[in-house]
Amino acid sequence: MSSSHQSINLYPESVHKSVLGDPEYYPEIDTYVESIREATKGFGTDEDALIQTLGSRDIHERYLIAYRYKETYNQDLKDLMRKETSGNFGVLIKLLALPIPDAEAKIINMATKGLGTNENLLWSVICGRSNEEMELLKKVYFKKYNKDLSILVASELSGVLKKLHLACLQAMEETYDPTYHNESKAVEDADAFYAAGEGKWGTDEQALFDIICKAPPTYLQMIDNAYVDKHNHNLERALEKELSGKGKKAAIFHLNMKLNPYQTAAQHIKSTCAGIGTDELGLSCSILRYQHVLPLVMVEHVNISGKTIEERVVSETSGYYRKLLVQMIKVAWPDS
Repeated sequence: MSSSHQSINLYPESVHKSVLGDPEYYPEIDTYVESIREATKGFGTDEDALIQTLGSRDIHERYLIAYRYKETYNQDLKDLMRKETSGNFGVLIKLLALPIPDAEAKIINMATKGLGTNENLLWSVICGRSNEEMELLKKVYFKKYNKDLSILVASELSGVLKKLHLACLQAMEETYDPTYHNESKAVEDADAFYAAGEGKWGTDEQALFDIICKAPPTYLQMIDNAYVDKHNHNLERALEKELSGKGKKAAIFHLNMKLNPYQTAAQHIKSTCAGIGTDELGLSCSILRYQHVLPLVMVEHVNISGKTIEERVVSETSGYYRKLLVQMIKVAWPDS
């Protein structure tokens, strides 16, 4: 397993800086804006041109395109895409027309809109996030939908899933301090984890989640090692034994996004294509959200499945939707 001193960011640093003020754009952005305008003028839509313009740009460039389009034509780019596109292609191109924090807020909105909640989609966005991006996501969601994300989650979920999501939303991961996060404390927390789970009748899920949410990745690995030394299996196995259903899946996803994030992301992409049929929405959202770290995810995907993410996409999708996904992968890894 690989671990670091803090949970990984999925947004590039340029996005974090851009949300602090008006972004600086360069002349090529105006060219891309005009290409989109031309692709959507008159009768019909030039999907290939949209793929070449939005699908061929990285996260930061898409942020600038969306900003500049609104500035130039006084229309949100996402609204234009809603009018001009449809189907799986339309869903993904509309997300590409948003800055990535706004796109994630939109994904949460999609997961909680209408009858029922798409829990798999919700926990894939909220669990395993860095403090910085969790705080940004909460601010963006409130700005877009005028609703506190914690209140939304509390109304949409129940039981173990609700406890986990509310813990994640607190952005409680501690800053790694080797003088505090040491071996002896790791043993104490491993004992506390056992006492809250396998070591008692019934499970104190809140105590388990507090431990895996607060611990920075390097220290969480130390706790995991201490747990293995005492109980001959790791924290993931303990969660498997103590939890069930989607709560178990979400908790293990959160744990592993801290301990081994790129392999976990690769496994998540693979899971959207498991069983009968493909979860196109889940696949679209995962490629979009992991695009910045996709080269590292791609290596792990090959290791666990023997095929590239592009090969998986080609085998599972078709039409303009396939072309758009493939183009997004090529932006992240041109040699794929």
